[in-house]
Amino acid sequence: MSVPVLSFPDRSVAPRPGTVRPFEFPPVVSSSIPNGLGLKVARMNRLPLVTVSVVLNAGEALLPDATGGLAVLTGQALEGGSNRLTGPELAEALEDIGTGLSVHTGWDSTTISLTCLAERMEEAVALLAEDLLQPAFPPKEVSRFRNQRLAAIHQRRMDPGSLAEDAAAHFFFSDHVPYHRPLAGTAESVGGMGPEEVRAFANTHFRPAGAGLVVVGDVEVSEVEELARSYFGDWNGAPAVGGGFEAAPRFRERRILVVDRPGSVQSEIRIGQVGVPRSTPHFFPLQLFNTVLGGAFTSRLMLNLREEQGFTYGIRSRFAFRRSAGPFHVSTAVATEVTAPAVSHALAEVEGLIEGGPTQQEVERARDFIVGVFPLHLETTGQVAARIGELLVYDLPDDFFATYRDQIRSVQLQDVLRAGQEVLRPREMVIVVVGEADAIRGPLEELGVGPVEVVLPQDLVGGPAGTVPSEDLHGGPAEAGSPPPVP
Repeated sequence: MSVPVLSFPDRSVAPRPGTVRPFEFPPVVSSSIPNGLGLKVARMNRLPLVTVSVVLNAGEALLPDATGGLAVLTGQALEGGSNRLTGPELAEALEDIGTGLSVHTGWDSTTISLTCLAERMEEAVALLAEDLLQPAFPPKEVSRFRNQRLAAIHQRRMDPGSLAEDAAAHFFFSDHVPYHRPLAGTAESVGGMGPEEVRAFANTHFRPAGAGLVVVGDVEVSEVEELARSYFGDWNGAPAVGGGFEAAPRFRERRILVVDRPGSVQSEIRIGQVGVPRSTPHFFPLQLFNTVLGGAFTSRLMLNLREEQGFTYGIRSRFAFRRSAGPFHVSTAVATEVTAPAVSHALAEVEGLIEGGPTQQEVERARDFIVGVFPLHLETTGQVAARIGELLVYDLPDDFFATYRDQIRSVQLQDVLRAGQEVLRPREMVIVVVGEADAIRGPLEELGVGPVEVVLPQDLVGGPAGTVPSEDLHGGPAEAGSPPPVP
């Protein structure tokens, strides 16, 4: 009897990348109804499911600091029910058809969505429309959601990573830019909000002109148009105009801001600046630039600070694209004793990529990575609906995601270098470190990369964590935000 010979792969050689699988973004059909509500429909019939979203021009960027967080609170308060149904009754009615409402409020928009069986779509649309167009905003429910917001705000002040994010935004942007404050507001701005403020925001901004109904799934366009006219046809009006501003930086020169957190054994590091708006012509080259720098596990920042130096488990860079210029930042957490070397190495990688540009091999790998993972973010009706919502918010063509991979493939080496050099300014980047000031200030000063200033958490927008009254600290909120962008 012959004995089978076992064979094993040679693990000393990295596996070759596979071929990129074909993928087609479902065609988007656009129309509108007489009140100005836009319709965008995409057919996906792999499963008998449908996602319905209403995208509203009602983001936090519309608001001044004094009412920061009102858009987030208003979106959450929709779960308090309609004039006909209480919050629990609405939740039960949705559960009976196998769905539930999801509300996401970001800087540029508020999106209300649900996913259900295609055969229950009309029932789901009827409930969504009722809640959106006839919200009750009962005082008890608004108070509950406000207290949840206050608890979340308090929690963010206690968490070093969240504190670093908020501090970075504060020091990246000038005070007149809404982005300098936390998305969901501060204890001071949210604490005084009640049903009147919430109702006024909804009445002013929850309007059909400029809004859109997105439907993705096993559905016909004619069916969506009929439902839109039936359930949203009597809705009228345009939202108030606002939110126009120039996203100016707080500083024009590099500096280090240390947010003192006594007793910290780690430092949260954020390095960045004001970036560019979503409308930038450099959008696609910047996708590749960021992938090379810190947008993938094999990025320069990861290979240096994680693999070579052992400073951190992970480090990333990111552009936050918004209607106005959002932030670009590098983020990581390291042990206190290696804070200064980590900052030095991160700056060196940023400066090196901007000055010398990526290699041809890095660009090719970045292209392959982005093109390869692109379909993984678009596997469900909900994921596709979120992307189609971006077409509305940022006024993008209907075939934007259908041609996304081709646009990435067309980016050349010189395009990536030009985009990085035109957008990023290393000598103006602000470095924010949350950690033990007594332990890290001296080593940071020795780097000689910019003046070092120590600030206290209460010096930031929103004040100290202890400003939230103890009786308000209950509930278990999740942080509000927009769906993650496609790479």
